[in-house]
Amino acid sequence: MMNHIPQGKYKAYPQINLPDRIWPTKTITKAPYWCSVDLRDGNQALINPMSMDKKLELFRLLLKLGFKEIEVGFPSASKVEFDFLRHLVDNNLIPDDVTVQVLVQAREHLIAKTFEALNGVKKATVHLYNSTSIAQRKIVFGKSKKEIIALALEGIDLIKRYEKKHNGEIFLEYSPESFTGTELEFAAEICNKVTTQWGISASRKVIINLPSTVEMATPNIYADQIEWMSRHLDSRENIIISTHTHNDRGTSVAATELALLAGADRVEGTLLSNGERTGNVDIITLALNMTTQGINSKLDFSKIDEVLDIVERATEIETHVRHPYVGKLVYTAFSGSHQDAINKGLAYQKAKEDTFWEVPYLPIDPADVGRSYESIIRINSQSGKGGVAYILEKEFGYQLPKAMHPEVGKLIQAVTDVEGRVLSSNEIVTIFEKTYFEMKGHLSLIDFSVSSDNKVSTCSLTYIHNGKEIQAQGQGNGPIDACKNALVQEYKNSFTISSYSEHSCGEQSSATAIAYIEIETATTISCFGVGKDSDITIASIKAMFCALNKAFTN
Repeated sequence: MMNHIPQGKYKAYPQINLPDRIWPTKTITKAPYWCSVDLRDGNQALINPMSMDKKLELFRLLLKLGFKEIEVGFPSASKVEFDFLRHLVDNNLIPDDVTVQVLVQAREHLIAKTFEALNGVKKATVHLYNSTSIAQRKIVFGKSKKEIIALALEGIDLIKRYEKKHNGEIFLEYSPESFTGTELEFAAEICNKVTTQWGISASRKVIINLPSTVEMATPNIYADQIEWMSRHLDSRENIIISTHTHNDRGTSVAATELALLAGADRVEGTLLSNGERTGNVDIITLALNMTTQGINSKLDFSKIDEVLDIVERATEIETHVRHPYVGKLVYTAFSGSHQDAINKGLAYQKAKEDTFWEVPYLPIDPADVGRSYESIIRINSQSGKGGVAYILEKEFGYQLPKAMHPEVGKLIQAVTDVEGRVLSSNEIVTIFEKTYFEMKGHLSLIDFSVSSDNKVSTCSLTYIHNGKEIQAQGQGNGPIDACKNALVQEYKNSFTISSYSEHSCGEQSSATAIAYIEIETATTISCFGVGKDSDITIASIKAMFCALNKAFTN
């Protein structure tokens, strides 16, 4: 096999020298501080940036979900961003317990415009950033480390100057942008100089954001970087270490979780992973991952379809059907063995006393995110008997005996093999009912009556056999046995009844009786018949006739 990528074009990211790392021994036990960057980082990555109305709807959603820190934009970058923040302030839309965050570069006219937009905001985080990576310094800016530090400190001095004039609390966040491409020693040096210049203390904490602006290595490397920085930041107890991971390698969730093990306190991300290139880390996935581990995420995703509706409308991006926790198919099982396990798991969950979630293949209860169980089982050619039985019971009330599951499963699979597609629930029940209730065969029930005396039942039966009407009587231990004995006076096909079950279906006042009879023939053929009627005895006789038609009609 030819490899068209030149040898040496790419090289492995270097390991971090941290032999005494402790993050692998840690466990996440509490939620981080969450900061949504949907309105800025997410918005700048859209083909069609959000309108004012869309931004407002998304902002209201973020508040409803429980976010206490929300990056509302880059107000010095454009009029739209400026006007949105002013709309929030002028219309008193920012709750007192919510801190809005604004992004800005270290230039005086940008910082001045930012504070103009913040006028009247009670609590705000000013997020100052400048790129520190080797590639950016060498290729983009052509600046030395000393010049990069001077740029950051100039920005700090400007923010401090404008902070004095602001009537409200100002928090500082600093990002050495492209942190993952920056030498750790230099990243620590510039961050420590920034916090010293700001004047860090217990009452004046600083957010140091260590972004994986471009995901360049495996998640464990990022965790090592976070732990290394945590050890080398001055006055660590007064620093909130924040992560901001992108998904270039497809591992932003894992990188963020490992970073939390390594000492990070805060997470910046977006809903559904919207963002530049492959997107930012998805906060929904992170939060619900915590939920499945028994941790209170402090965010409310109990109505996930409402979240999807608003975010998709705001971003004009459709959510992938396999997106963790929220995709249309993530609570759907096609495999027969999976369907059977889920069906049994749900029954077990319902029957047991404790609420601890133990359902195979479902790491979270779909009801906890506002989904129903109805869409868990979908039937195609890969499906099995358990899934079909689940659909028939949960959606239509047919409680098939377990021994009947293979027969009905084969019946449905024969159709899916031909169709080559998923069958809807209505298609499944239609096939079932036509097979068992509308089958035309060599036997037809015309009339039936039964009387009982001293525990002996006497049956009067009228039926058609191969076009001939026959009347017969028989006695037995119950209506079904009496009917069988009446039938076999002229009916010569030998059979035995091996199982019987019944149940009602529907509301009590209009319930229908459903009966299931399994017969075995002289050639050991076993098959089921199903009958339904307002009278359970007649439903049982119909079930017997159905089974005989299936067994003996050519």
